[in-house]
Amino acid sequence: MCIFAGDMHTKRKLLLYLLTSMVIPMMAASGQWHSPATGKMLTYKTTSATGAAATDFNGKAMTVVYLENLSIPKIGQNSIADDVAWLLSQGWQVIELDYENDVNAVSPTLNTDIIAINNSLKNGKFCGRDCSPCRSYILMEGYRINRDIPYYHDDPTVYNYPDVYKDGEGDWLYLDLVYPASPSTSVPVVVTFSYSNSYATNSGGKLTDANKHKRMYLPYFWGAFNDSFVEGASAVGFAWAVCDHPKYCDWGQGRYTGGGNKSLGAIEVNPDAARKVKSAIRTIRGEGHELGLNGDVAVTGFSRGSTAAALAVGDGYVEAYEDVTRGRFAEESSLVQCALLGPGMFDYEHALPSSAEYTRMKAFVTANPECPWTMQGALATIETDASAPTLFFHNTDDYYKDNNHNPQGLYATQATLMRARLDAVGVPTEVLSDYSSGHAVPQSTATLQSMYDFLTTYITSPISTGIYHFSSRDNGTYPSSSSPSYNLMGLRVRAGYKGIVIQSGRKLINP
Repeated sequence: MCIFAGDMHTKRKLLLYLLTSMVIPMMAASGQWHSPATGKMLTYKTTSATGAAATDFNGKAMTVVYLENLSIPKIGQNSIADDVAWLLSQGWQVIELDYENDVNAVSPTLNTDIIAINNSLKNGKFCGRDCSPCRSYILMEGYRINRDIPYYHDDPTVYNYPDVYKDGEGDWLYLDLVYPASPSTSVPVVVTFSYSNSYATNSGGKLTDANKHKRMYLPYFWGAFNDSFVEGASAVGFAWAVCDHPKYCDWGQGRYTGGGNKSLGAIEVNPDAARKVKSAIRTIRGEGHELGLNGDVAVTGFSRGSTAAALAVGDGYVEAYEDVTRGRFAEESSLVQCALLGPGMFDYEHALPSSAEYTRMKAFVTANPECPWTMQGALATIETDASAPTLFFHNTDDYYKDNNHNPQGLYATQATLMRARLDAVGVPTEVLSDYSSGHAVPQSTATLQSMYDFLTTYITSPISTGIYHFSSRDNGTYPSSSSPSYNLMGLRVRAGYKGIVIQSGRKLINP
């Protein structure tokens, strides 16, 4: 009997079945990719989403690059096939890289490949596939991702930008959470705040989502700076999360009520930012209960992301920071167990007086007396040794170097200010400095290992640090912490330091 016998409806169904059967195998492709970490050609396989394809605003495929058969313990207990099938069902395009248990497929050697992959993804291509430059992720075997978790309902009157947004109810800020599925043990999480801003966009008097979900915009984020620390944390047994930056506004834009155009350009303001940071951490803890997270949290950030992350370090209570009206999981703690902070602004009052950051913040605090200088930075909540142990990383030649005010560079001086406060209350600190030059993150195996060592010193990892392939401690190249320098603007900071105040042109220690 002819297969097309029967009514027209049946014929169409059979034809659709045959066409689908022929198309599905064509959606997968394979090839080889050169791995800098192993020095070998790895086999890859690319597969399109099995359900409705997830795409970014510009229609580019959301992509997961999945690293398989590594030489590290696999915490997620599902099969690779099951986890990949799940990702495909969630709309992801998946590119699988098979490491065949190569001895170099461990931390932190794998970070070399993370950097190389992100450099391809930021240009919208990898392994012959078109990929979203702002919605693509690198996952290690056993891990899955929950995307677009709302963590705070933005108040559009804080930055008042754009005009059609400031008069509305505001958007949600979101985060993405990467976690081992069906874990053999509960795991901690590394949380970072993006240094690429998401924001509402005005198009002809109407709001669009063109710049929403830009937290992973690789040309401004990890791909632009060869930043691999967070995605590499899975290889030492951590989940990780990336959150929208608290300033829900184009970074150079924003104005406070009564302020002129761009009066808040290049700064974030509190209490708004602190409320968002705290809500993000609470949300990750709240969502993590059913995902196998153990509640331990490390926070990290670079540049504007470091300025945000630093707000989680202190243990003190600032009432204005604790408002949860627009946040989530009010019952969860917002304290963290340790922090790794790159160059950022931790004490706006003592930025270079001629800098745009100082000038804009001074105008803001003058116009908003309920938001004083002491609130505009991370030092306000550092009260006791229950604050988080912190590693600072920066280059001393980074930005605004000035022999009179910032002889080591703005960010080195900012780190010294915050470190002095932590040291004064007995909180352990370390400094990783001059690993390169300018505004940059650590990229070498030795410096990355020192960061993972700090992380696992204060948060127990389910993976033994003995799996590291590279032992910089053994060959004498381990970067030591620099000695603390307390000589700030001509004053020596003593124990009990809480900040520097300026009165009648005189610099005084605030007791």
